[in-house]
Amino acid sequence: MYYIRKNKLFFYLLVGICILVGFVGPFILPDKFYYDANLIVSDPLNQKGWIESYPLTMMFYHLTRMSYIPYSIVGLIQLPIVFYILKWIGIPDKFHVFTVRNIIVYLAFLMIGIFIAQPSKEFITYIFITVIWYILAQKGISFKLLLGITFFAFFAFGAIFRPYYIFIPFIAIGMYAITLIKIPNKVFLAVFNGVLVIIFISLTYGILKGDYLSLISRENINVARILAGDGDANSIILSPVYPDTWYGEVVSMFYGFFTVNLPVNGLRFITSPQIIAFVLWQLVLSVLLLMRLSKCLYSPKIYQMELWVLLFVFAFFIAQGMFEPDLGSAVRHKIGIFPLIYFSLYYEDFRRKSSKRL
Repeated sequence: MYYIRKNKLFFYLLVGICILVGFVGPFILPDKFYYDANLIVSDPLNQKGWIESYPLTMMFYHLTRMSYIPYSIVGLIQLPIVFYILKWIGIPDKFHVFTVRNIIVYLAFLMIGIFIAQPSKEFITYIFITVIWYILAQKGISFKLLLGITFFAFFAFGAIFRPYYIFIPFIAIGMYAITLIKIPNKVFLAVFNGVLVIIFISLTYGILKGDYLSLISRENINVARILAGDGDANSIILSPVYPDTWYGEVVSMFYGFFTVNLPVNGLRFITSPQIIAFVLWQLVLSVLLLMRLSKCLYSPKIYQMELWVLLFVFAFFIAQGMFEPDLGSAVRHKIGIFPLIYFSLYYEDFRRKSSKRL
């Protein structure tokens, strides 16, 4: 008699619910949830091509013909793929138990059911991030070689899809440097060092090009949204100091990082339940990941693969502080890198299972 374990049964039931949410979402959710999807399938300026996120995504959905079918059907195609990837990474033994960590993941599953059940740049990012995890998870190959391949993959993806992915290896290396120093509180210094790396990159870019990165990737966009009276811009991220000077850019970078990843200032949106929900989800997620990063930083040789996965996750979080225009975009983009977040939250479970197989 075939017996299915509780953790797997719960995983499959949750996936089924999320696929159902993705299927009915286009019929009940506000149009703002599908602004990007509408732009991707309509391609009003005939932008489809092979370079940059929107043109490449438009080309992908054009070639796969998913631009010509209802969003609900797109969801039925894409969601089983992304959830199968999570099953492939692994299902934790106690996934069915209602712990804080599991609840955070359950909510992320629901977000996947909304944001990837439509033509989406995040679907392409999700597949790329899965490739990154697969490269790092290989056994019997020099980890330095795997890391080099991973760096190249980030550079290539940044060059053809989203430029800020080029920064991720540099930020991760800056954070890793802390492991070489015997000091307490490594986790906070590692994150601080990562923010300093992106600030250095931005200041260097500003000296060479005249404008700082957060100014051209976030502030100018949000100022234009405010002037245009964008009604959906209530959670925009604006630095308290305009980043047109070096010190303004430093403030902007730190403010952006904390607003996106430790968004206690987001609690002021008390009249917007969806924003408060994101703020609480993000705060708990960041704390959980910081705890796991701290453990890996103190044992970098033992947790070599797990450490670099976490460094890439936090490098992305730090880069988000530069480019994210609002809190809604911040949570959507985190869904794109969710395979690495999922692995990071449960790496101890997966290590135990791997050792048992050996």
